[in-house]
Amino acid sequence: MKKVIEASEVRNLVKSGDKLLVGGFGLSGSPLTIIDELLETDISDLTVVSNNLGEDSLGLHKLFVQGKIKKIIGSFFTTNKPAVTAWQKGELEIDLIPQGTLAEAIRAGGAGIGGFYTKTAVGTELVAGKEEREIDGERYIFEKAIKGDVSLVRAAKADKLGNLIYNTTARNFNPMVATAGKVVIAEVDEIVEVGELDPEYIVTPHAYVNYIIESKYVKKGGKYVESR
Repeated sequence: MKKVIEASEVRNLVKSGDKLLVGGFGLSGSPLTIIDELLETDISDLTVVSNNLGEDSLGLHKLFVQGKIKKIIGSFFTTNKPAVTAWQKGELEIDLIPQGTLAEAIRAGGAGIGGFYTKTAVGTELVAGKEEREIDGERYIFEKAIKGDVSLVRAAKADKLGNLIYNTTARNFNPMVATAGKVVIAEVDEIVEVGELDPEYIVTPHAYVNYIIESKYVKKGGKYVESR
């Protein structure tokens, strides 16, 4: 199967009602080009799992503004005031999960683990309705693993097989996200021939990746801008 595709072909890989797992922390490591392509579709009722909901009219914020997102599962939404307002009005569902718990839940989903017990958030409103048990005299909450229909990730380099290398902190949630989707689409800054990547630096093996596109964004002066 040919893995390197045109960005516009992404539009055929996501459908209404899908659960999307999206890498990124703020805009760092966010698959901005893929998200832009989804703006050109008529998909709706998406459930999105991501640390945050984009910012500064970039990334997932655009999908939210278009009304394509029904529910967001993540950790940090206070920088996106319109999303918080929509939640207060009952127009957007939000499940708030601590960052470490979110990362582990996605990792568990990719590893075939049903869930895990954690002490994080015990005794708070975040665990309402979740199973609690005592282990060695301490309280724990059960968190289900998270899996998705489509995973959208951002990497620095890929070879044509789909092996991925990440750029420092832009790595963030992306390696976990890449393991937990039925279909995995990687947006990368550079695509090279097979054998050009140092195996010691490959983080996501090609077996996880279904499709690769080249990013149209570059970072200049601390901001992401379109390069083509």
